[in-house]
Amino acid sequence: MSINYIILRNLKKNVKNYYLYVFALIFSVALYFAFVTLQYDPAMDEIKGSIKGGAAIGAGSILLVAIVSIFLLYANNLFIKRRSKEIGLFQLIGLTKNRIFRILTVENFILYFGSLLIGMFVGFSFSKLIIMILFKITAVETGATLRFSVQAVIQTVIVFLAIYLLIMLMNYTFMKRQSILSLFRVRSSTEEKVKKVSAWEMILGILGLALIALGYYISTKLFSGDFMAMTELFLAMVVILGSVIAGTYLFYKGSVRFIFYLIRRQKGGYLNINEVLSLSSIMFRMKSNALLLTIITTVSALAIGLLSLSYISYYSAERSGKNSVPNDFSFTVQEDADKFKEALTSSGIPFQETFIDVLKTQADFSQVMDNGFDDSDPNAKVVPISVISDTSVNGLDLTEGETLLTGYNDMMKTFLAIKDSGEIQFMGQQEVIPQQIQAVERKYYVSWHFTSGLPIAVVDQAVFERLKQDADPEMQYRSSAYIGFDIADGAKLDEANVIFEQLALGQGSANESQIAVIRNQQQTMGLIMFVVGFLGLTFLMTSGCILYFKQMDESEEEKPNYTILRKLGFTQGDLLRGIQAKQLFNFGIPLVVGVSHSYFAVKSGWFLFGTELWTPMILVMLLYTELYSIFAILSVIYYKRVIREAL
Repeated sequence: MSINYIILRNLKKNVKNYYLYVFALIFSVALYFAFVTLQYDPAMDEIKGSIKGGAAIGAGSILLVAIVSIFLLYANNLFIKRRSKEIGLFQLIGLTKNRIFRILTVENFILYFGSLLIGMFVGFSFSKLIIMILFKITAVETGATLRFSVQAVIQTVIVFLAIYLLIMLMNYTFMKRQSILSLFRVRSSTEEKVKKVSAWEMILGILGLALIALGYYISTKLFSGDFMAMTELFLAMVVILGSVIAGTYLFYKGSVRFIFYLIRRQKGGYLNINEVLSLSSIMFRMKSNALLLTIITTVSALAIGLLSLSYISYYSAERSGKNSVPNDFSFTVQEDADKFKEALTSSGIPFQETFIDVLKTQADFSQVMDNGFDDSDPNAKVVPISVISDTSVNGLDLTEGETLLTGYNDMMKTFLAIKDSGEIQFMGQQEVIPQQIQAVERKYYVSWHFTSGLPIAVVDQAVFERLKQDADPEMQYRSSAYIGFDIADGAKLDEANVIFEQLALGQGSANESQIAVIRNQQQTMGLIMFVVGFLGLTFLMTSGCILYFKQMDESEEEKPNYTILRKLGFTQGDLLRGIQAKQLFNFGIPLVVGVSHSYFAVKSGWFLFGTELWTPMILVMLLYTELYSIFAILSVIYYKRVIREAL
């Protein structure tokens, strides 16, 4: 038997057994090559022209390499241990460790770089589609063409060559440390099987659940006003992160086994075949997989959380833009508004003008504000607030004692909890005017230039005049009026926006175009969502493959048990139902825990990123779950083949 024959035979065997690893390697290379190709595509200049855009793409490529490297090194570690008996047999027939290492090196070289070439071809084929998706997300009107980048090829080859050298170094170190006898015991020693649940393990399990609950509880209080100082907020975040990660590890180390132990004890130890193949199997293996499952769960939660937050920002871009600029175009400088009005008129574009006089005064919210300030300071809840008259708002008629607060969003609701009724006091230079809050609304009537992160007060015209006469001149805005323009014909909105840009009215001032604000936010958040999506998809593929490889190992190790069960009369269907329940737990537990972690993380601070929570978050979680479940289905299919071959 020649060395070449051994190499070809092993290649055929490995491709058959590790087809998903080859697919994941091809997928990783394709994803990285397509991503790097974007960096060198001239059409990307509009996207990455900013510092933020370039930084996002650069950071994304680095993180992508880190994720792929960890996956490939971990997968290789599983495979080299799985082939330990084969390596031991090679030594028994007289092959030296150096000769065996050369065989493995040639095998890996052919398999690895063959996948690399295929992956780059696939990445190049789909690079145009990917850049079209990016342009669609970011609303960039630029043509996408298929371009081959030599720089991308060189960078991809260098990166994956470095990973290959690390894999070879790992294989060489493994072989040098193992004796022939130890090679035959590697697989049996990698899984820690503990048949009995100890009292200490029960305590760790309960502690794990308590730590997770503690992290969740603190996350709900993070922005509720309990942590006001920056140091307190930072320490709270550290405690949340530490308690959740530690609790997750202890959850896998003891909680899962403890819960399943209680279920088994409740049944008096009498389990059916489905429970034996699912509950018992997981009980005996969960402890040894605790660290791996903790890492997968934590990064899954991070991926889902970042995807949810970026999609929340992207999904909320239109609503946020309309909140910042209530009209199609807003001005704070009368001369600029006159220029724009004249240009619209000369171009035959019909419009409607809104003029709102705005003043700024001090207001005492001590009787209606629940949190956000130090209650020991009597002046802490006296804040500067913008005021407009009810005559500026169509359909609104207030009495002299009534005040309407508008522009009250979810962020304000968290940091400045204001009651929807009660008394506030406007404090001029000479006079204090008490007012009763009639309602608190989300609607915006003036641009962000006048809000200063606080609601806008709408008062009766007579009260407005009194406040105006008694206002502090030093507190007033440089421009005391908000001027808005709404284009009557929506088909001419883009033409009006072109006029606004040509006149350069938005440069160096608070003049804004609503459509430009929305597009800028969509472009920024779309780029971030695209990069995070790339990373999330890569981790989803790698983590799913790792769990799948673990199930491959477990199925081969449990194959003799299936043979015995088949000889006892159990059918393939009987065994498969238990395996399906087992995969539901193996893949479902990390997924459910990761989704739970991400939910509490997103829920605690989503309002900092947008105006809508549930729709973006649920869509991300459903999509992640559907893609993740593919690996569970593949595991069941592999188990089905093992069960079929067991007899």
